[in-house]
Amino acid sequence: MIDRSFIGASLVESTLSIDAARLKFFAEAIGETNPIYLNGDAARAAGYTDIPVPPTFLMAGTMDSGVMFDMLDRMNVPIGKVLHGEQQFDYLAPVVVGDVVAISTRIVDIYDKKHGALEFIVTENTVTNQHGNVVAKMRGTTVVRH
Repeated sequence: MIDRSFIGASLVESTLSIDAARLKFFAEAIGETNPIYLNGDAARAAGYTDIPVPPTFLMAGTMDSGVMFDMLDRMNVPIGKVLHGEQQFDYLAPVVVGDVVAISTRIVDIYDKKHGALEFIVTENTVTNQHGNVVAKMRGTTVVRH
């Protein structure tokens, strides 16, 4: 049983630099064909200042930094028991090439189902750009199988 005292805990902030080559690689990896995610001219023609991040890209910030893995380790959750449950993204402003974003993560809930056979860790992330503006909020659920 995951210790419920982790509810409300804040994790180490992650920083992610938005780089054109990485965005192109990510877009190609997920099969994205919309030219605004692959070409600066197409992005600017669509009204962006540069190539915007594809919708799920910001999760890379928490994955790259290892914050999620550190969290699971601190909670004594074996990585082999973990499934990605769901993810929600709310974009409040565009995030584009050249931005540097900080991602703060907080554990907002831990609960179980099926008499403890499944446990759920719910996190909320706030994404702030280099100007101090909140540009996105994310909410995710990690499932732990016992």
